[in-house]
Amino acid sequence: MDNLQTPIRPLQVEIDGVAKYRQARSVEDLAAFLLSEEWPHLENDPAAFHHALATSMDAMQLYLDPEVARQAFVEAAHASRMHILPDDTAE
Repeated sequence: MDNLQTPIRPLQVEIDGVAKYRQARSVEDLAAFLLSEEWPHLENDPAAFHHALATSMDAMQLYLDPEVARQAFVEAAHASRMHILPDDTAE
């Protein structure tokens, strides 16, 4: 039961550099990106980063809808000047 994941609508995050995307399919993936060395933790918008991390933790514990965590992650990524697919294709 330790391998259960909290699914989200899949997204691709430009975390490894310009036009280099990695996929996230779960809230756990989002949290892993936020805590990775590649994430520009506090360089751009620390409030967005902390909000995304907190909502990810709450969603993993099923206190929040995973979509709330996904949206907070997208906002934090945008604050860090990262692109998110498919979300950014609508802009």
